[in-house]
Formats: sequence, structure tokens, C-alpha cells
Amino acid sequence: MNPVTFEEIAAGLPEILREDVQRAWARYRERAETEDMRIPAHPDFLRPLARVWAASEYVAQSCEREPGLLAELLESGELLADTARGELRARAETATAEALNAFDLGEALRRFRRREMVRIAWRDLAGWAGLDEVLRELTELATACLQVTLERLHAWLCRELGTPKDSAGRPQSLVVLGMGKLGAGELNFSSDIDLIFAYPEPGRLGKRDGLSYEEFFTRLGQQLIDTLNRQTGEGFVYRVDMRLRPYGDSGPLVMDFDMLEEYYQSQGREWERYALIKAHPVAGDPDQAAELMELLRPFIYRRYLDYGAFEQLREMKAMITRQVQRRGMEDNIKLGPGGIREVEFIAQAFQLIRGGQEARLRLRQVQDVLRNLARLDLLPGFAVERLIQAYGFLRRTENRLQAFADEQTHELPTDAAGQARLALAMDFPDWAAFLKQLDRHRRFVEEQFQQVFGSPHTSEEGDRETEALAGLWQDQLDEEAALALLHEIGFEHPDEARRLLGQLHHSLESRAMGKRGRDRLDRLMPLLLAAIGEARDPNETLARLARLLETISGRSAYLALLVENPMALSQLVQLCDASPWIAAELTRHPILLDELLDPRTLYTPPGREQLEAMLERRFENIAPDDLETQMDALRHFKQMAVLRVAAADVAGATPLMVVSDYLTAIAELVVQKVLAITWDHLVARHGAPRCGTGKARRDAGFAIIGYGKLGGIELGYGSDLDLVFLNDGEGEEACTEGAKPLDNAVFFARLGQRIIHLLNTLTPAGVLYEVDMRLRPSGASGLLVTDMAAFAAYQHEEAWTWEHQALVRARGVAGDPDTLAAFEAVRREVLCRRRDPERLRREVRDMRSRMRTELAVRESGRFDLKQGPGGIADIEFIVQYGVLRWAHAHPDLVRYSDNIRLLEGLAGAGLMAEDDVRVLSNAYRAYRKRVHNLTLQEVPAVVYEGEFVQTRSAVLGIWKRIFESQES
Repeated sequence: MNPVTFEEIAAGLPEILREDVQRAWARYRERAETEDMRIPAHPDFLRPLARVWAASEYVAQSCEREPGLLAELLESGELLADTARGELRARAETATAEALNAFDLGEALRRFRRREMVRIAWRDLAGWAGLDEVLRELTELATACLQVTLERLHAWLCRELGTPKDSAGRPQSLVVLGMGKLGAGELNFSSDIDLIFAYPEPGRLGKRDGLSYEEFFTRLGQQLIDTLNRQTGEGFVYRVDMRLRPYGDSGPLVMDFDMLEEYYQSQGREWERYALIKAHPVAGDPDQAAELMELLRPFIYRRYLDYGAFEQLREMKAMITRQVQRRGMEDNIKLGPGGIREVEFIAQAFQLIRGGQEARLRLRQVQDVLRNLARLDLLPGFAVERLIQAYGFLRRTENRLQAFADEQTHELPTDAAGQARLALAMDFPDWAAFLKQLDRHRRFVEEQFQQVFGSPHTSEEGDRETEALAGLWQDQLDEEAALALLHEIGFEHPDEARRLLGQLHHSLESRAMGKRGRDRLDRLMPLLLAAIGEARDPNETLARLARLLETISGRSAYLALLVENPMALSQLVQLCDASPWIAAELTRHPILLDELLDPRTLYTPPGREQLEAMLERRFENIAPDDLETQMDALRHFKQMAVLRVAAADVAGATPLMVVSDYLTAIAELVVQKVLAITWDHLVARHGAPRCGTGKARRDAGFAIIGYGKLGGIELGYGSDLDLVFLNDGEGEEACTEGAKPLDNAVFFARLGQRIIHLLNTLTPAGVLYEVDMRLRPSGASGLLVTDMAAFAAYQHEEAWTWEHQALVRARGVAGDPDTLAAFEAVRREVLCRRRDPERLRREVRDMRSRMRTELAVRESGRFDLKQGPGGIADIEFIVQYGVLRWAHAHPDLVRYSDNIRLLEGLAGAGLMAEDDVRVLSNAYRAYRKRVHNLTLQEVPAVVYEGEFVQTRSAVLGIWKRIFESQES
């Protein structure tokens, strides 16, 4: 059987490509035979060879120019396998080892690049490598060339001029930032490499009049560019583009780190933030490069949500679209409709907006960002999968267009041969089939781009109303027309609304907002007024939102968030209409506006496990010693979580008991995290506290006990935290074991002080919780942290009855499990102690009478829900009396600390009539629900005396039977 010839194999190619491939093969054979090179003959290799050469004139010509290249790639096995990370760097060093000057180095690099580009293109076009491998190897090839070139040039220049050193005497290097696809690790086949050069510190070489470091590194940068960029008979290594540096072509070639940071912080533009998302050090000292990236991060990723990015990217895309239309570039797969740039814009918009708060978006590769957008529920999963498919298809098309001649092109071919070549390279039978699939992907990308970036509020009817309201806001309407328009959109008191708008306009006019901020405000106000007109009380809602606008006017990103998100604007108006407390929270903490974006989460408070995960995510990228950032993270977490509870509450989506459960869980998690932070900090400095000697030596424990509403799982909005700190660290050799040891008493005292500091210190992000420590043994005069033995002795021997009443509602909320268990044992012993019934009744009654006198609001015709007769405190005292009265015989009564379950326990033990328990339970729930509602309305917990008449009477009846009858 005769072997299959190359001509027979080539006959399977599209006719229009066949002749060129056969001629290339003939030239290659002739050259190889002349140089006595082995010619591949196996059909299994000749088939992919014919396909590769048909798709890439560059590969065919490279093999013809250097016939030994193909044989060498085959014999080394490198053509048939991918490369390990770092392997290309090692090959680059070997290829340039004999270079003694910059010219020789450049020539060696050109030959090395051609060899590797042939290998990568071959594996891609033959179908032996996937897209991720191809992009990775193209990036690693460019990085290897940069690193080897910089290191050799730097060494030669230092030998000639001396070595730049920092203030500590350490050598400085030129840090090269790779931008664009190089920085992202996704370099395409024939791409420029976009670079930025920087060095750590200014200085001079040698004497005072020596060469400045800027001059040194400028010379080094120029040599690097020339070595890579210069076209010789061997071609070029890489086309270098430096236009992304500060000031572009008119700026210095290199800057020191401080200059670079100052430029971006004071003059950096939005497009530069966009560009720096993909920035990555590709050459230079790794430690110095890491320092530079840390300096740049605050500019790239803002701490707040920056919805202005949508507007900026929309403008950038509009500029690109105009360029595409002007140049007839609709078939440009990078810049045209549905092209690569639109996929990148979708991913990078979310990075610019949320990357400062969400570390999972601080990635450089587009596909990784898209996958995390799905995981974060910022884009639908199905859309992300389709976008990734489209991106992969477009990037393969880009590489195969460029692999034909090693030219940077993104235009689809218009000639029949070019179309047949691309269809073959993309595994389609013909051009029509390829174009159908390409158009499918581009249509989907364009649709998704419009959904993400399309301007909101664009209906024709809405435009007419918006135009009229814009005139109202800009004071372009006369009084009659303005009042008529306000009345028409829903304001019952248009004159008052017009006055408020005038005050707001005047107030904001005097503020330094900048043109972009004012433009955003002018776009927002008509939309906001239309939404306010739908509120239940438009005038009051306008007043509340005016205060918010005055707060956020200087942060135009918040204005952009509301302009760009109709849903957020709608939720803002609804919540501020429903609750002045929520309006005030949003005004104090505008960062919470982000929570309005998704009603699915806004009105569904997260459960405890979700809360724990959310809290931990906020701490993922905070350094353990960065206390300021930790404190802010805790405050933002608490504010976010409480807002969700309040939103669900005013919407009627969450019952009373669940509201308190949520608020209590939030506080517990915060207290636990605060304890963990302070404990770790002190242990790092002083070691862990221990006590005892020999085998009996053990860790000393610490616990935080919640009293009052925290202990009773009944927290409300704005509740203080009643806390008591206990430790179990007394004994012999009670001290910490660290480099700076402390007595345990000192350690725990400092721990308690720091916990209070973290909780109640006012920072720009607000206060976590006000802390009340007066329920500790001996009150304000007692020790801040009490030893467990002393606590037990105090409760048994010195505590007043009212302190035992408080103990009924106490429970451990954070700390060492053994210490918490020891507290619970003391609590049980104390509460289950037999008491004189009559004395107990008298002391409870007297304490309640004293509280009414001192605390109740005494206003004619009003009822104090908390302290008034028949109110909340009466019910709590009834419950506490019942537990203290009967727990010695019914120890299960002390199992719980919340009033409802304590009442159920009293009924279950037959100690209180079920009807009485039902009356008290219903009254307690009703009162607390009303207190919650009044808090959200920023109104004191006092109502008209005509409210709850029957309920109060029933509670008072039970109170009198228990405390004013002759039998207990």
C-alpha cells in the first residue's frame, strides 16, 4: 500500500486555499533537502500541518525560513505538549545566554519568540491546545521576554553607571506594569504590549551632582523599549505601547512611586481606573512591585459603591461606537457591536462599582470576573455562561485572524480566501456557517450590554414628565405652573413642596459639587420628584429625602447609583415614606444605599448562618492589625443587617418575634467578632492567659453575658447592650504566657476596656452599640471584669432581689464555652434558691413602684408603653417574680431567658392560669410591636390613653391578684 502524499492530504482543504499550501510545502521541502533536514512524512502529522499552514501564512513562512525549526520542535517533544509555568522563562534565559550586548540580546529574543509563536500557533490551529492554554502561554512568553531583557539591561547599566538604592540602602529596580491583556494574563496572538514604568524612590547615583534615578531609569526604559520594539531582519520582539502612562506621550517615561500615586489620586481619570483593573507587575523586583500595587489599589477600587462607572463606561463605549461608525468598522470583532470590548465592559463595570467592597471582583481575567458575578447574584447564571461562551468564541476568532500573518487585526476578512481560511481555522465547513454562529454570539453580547448599560427611564411619556419636572427643579416655571405640576403628580400641599424644593436648590447651589455632580443631581431630581409623588405623604417624604440629598451631594457616586437604578430609587422613596428612622439611617450612613438595589435581599433579612458568612467575607481582606478598618467593617455590617430587618418590618414581611430574633442575632455576632478581634490583639502582644501549676495548669476563660433585651432575645431598633464580663482565670501563677506577660486580672481588664471601645466609640461609620455595664456586681463601682468565683459569691451573698430579677433574663452570648457553662451553673443555683414568698413579693412590688415613680412618662391623656401601669415592665416583673418564686421546685423554669417562653413555662408547670398567660403574652407582643413601630417613626414609646385600654386593664388585674392580694 502506497503511503499517503502531502498533495493527497492537501486535496481535502478548501479549493481556494489548496494551491498556496502546496506551493509552501514544495518550498519547504526544497529548503529542507538543501540543508539536509529531516522532512516529516507521517500522515498523522501531515494532516494537521496542511490545516495549520492553510490557516497561517506566518507559520508556513517561518518553517520555510528555518527548516530545522519544525524538526527540532518535534524531536524535543515541545510541539506536542503544553509548557509548565516558568518553563518559558527558562527557555528565554537559555536562548539569550550568549548575548553580550543589547543588539545581540534583541536578535536572540526575536529568534526565540518566532520559535515559540510557531509552537503556540501550531498547537492552537491544530486543535491541540484550548483557549486558556493559548492565552496563558502567549502571556508567559511576553513576560519571559520582558523579564530577561530588563534583567540583562539593568545589570549592564548598573555596571556602567552604578546601582540606584533606596533610603535603606537596598537596590532599586524598574517595576514594569503590564496593562491590558498582558496584565490580565490573556494576551492575544499578535498584540502590542501596553506598559507603565515606575521605580520606588528618587535619588542620585554617587555624588550630589550624579545622574538622577529618574534619568537612570528613563535610560533603562528606553533601552528596554528599543530592544523589544526595533524592527530588524529577524523581525521584532514586541511592539511596545507606553501611552497608558500618566500624561500619555507627553508625560515622563518613568515615575517614582510617590509621583505615580499622587498623579492617580489627584488627576487620575475614569478611563485610567478602567485600564488599571488589569494592571499586573510583569518585570522588576517582586516586593517593590507588590508595594506599588498596594499604593494603586485605592484609586482603582473605591471604598464606596461607584455607580458613576456605568455613566463613564457608557460614554467610552459611545466614543468607540462613533469611531467604529466613522471608520466603517462594524465587522471589527473587538470594537464592533457585540464584540470583545463589550464583554470586557460588562465585567469591568461591576469591578469598578463593587471591587472596593467585594474582593472576589478584584481579578484580572474577564472569565473569572464573570463567573463571580454569577456567584454573587449580580448577573444571572445563564447570561454569564452565554457571555463566557461568546467571549471564548470571539477570542479564538481574534487569535486565528492574527495568526495568519502575525499582524494585529480584528477585522473580518472580506475576500473569499480570507473567509475560507478563517472558517477552516474555526472548524466550520464554510463562511456562512461560521458567520451564523458569530452573529448569534454578538447579538447576545450586544443585548446583555444594553441591559447592563442602557440608560434607565427612557419611555416617551416618562420623558415628557421628566422634562417638565426638570423645569420645575431648575426654577424655570412660574408659580402657577409649578404648583399645578406638583399637585398633578401627587403633592397635596404643593406650596409647601415648592418651598422645600427652593430651600434644597439654594442649599445645594452653594456646595462644591463639580460639573459632573451637578449634572447627575439635575438628572436625578425629576425622577425623584415623580417617585415621591406616589408616596403616602409626599411632602414629609420630600423633607426627609432633602436631608439625605444634602448629605450625599458631595459624593456624586451616590447620585449616580440612584440615576442608574430605578429600582433603588423606588425603594428609597418607599422606605423613607414608611419610616423617618430608616430615612435618618440612610442619611447618616449613605453606604447603605447599595442595599436598595435588590428587593429580593432588602426585604428578606438573612438568617444567622448567612449573617456569619457575610460578616466573615467583610473581614477576608482586612489585615489583623488594621483596627480602624475592622471597626468600620463591623459598623457597616450591623447597619446593613439592621436596615434589612427594618425594611422587612415596615413592609409587614416579618413578625414581631422574628424581628427581635434578627436584631438579637446581629448583636450577638457583632459582640462575638469584637471579642475575637480584641482577644487576638492582646494575645499577640502578651500571650494567652493561663492559671494553675503543673498538670493542673489550664487556659483561663472569658465570657460576655447579655442582660436585659439582649439576654431576653428582645432587642429593638437602637437598643443598648447590657453586658457583664466574667473570667475564670484566678489561681496560682495566673498570668499570660508571652513575650510581655501580664497578670490575668490586668489582661482581662484591658480586654474588657477594648471591647467597650470597639462597641461604643464614634467613628466616621458611626457607633456599633451603646454599652451599659451597670448590671455587673456592685454596679458602676465594681470591677469591669469579675472573676467567676467572686461573681458566684456576690450573687449568693450580696445581690439584691432586683439583681436576681435581672439574672432571670441573663444568658451567655460570647466567649469560652467552659466559662459560659460555669456562669449558667451559677445562674441556675441562684435562681433556684428557695425564697420567702412574702418578702419576695414585697421587694418586687416596691422596686416596680419605685421605677414607675422615677421612669414613667407622666403626661395627661398618655400611656407609657414601657413604664406605665399595665405596660411592658409590669409583665416583665410578673414573669421574674414567678421564676424566683417557684424555680426551687420547678428548675426547668430557668431554662430560657425570654419572657414569652418563661410565661409558657409557668403555665406548663401549672403555676399560672393559662388564660392569664395568654393575656400577658398577647399584651407583651402587642406592646413591643407598637414600640418597634414607634421607633421606626422616631416617636417615643408613649401613646394616647385610649389605646390598649382593655389590654392594660387585663394586665393590671393580673398584677393586683399577684401583688396586692393577701396570698401569693
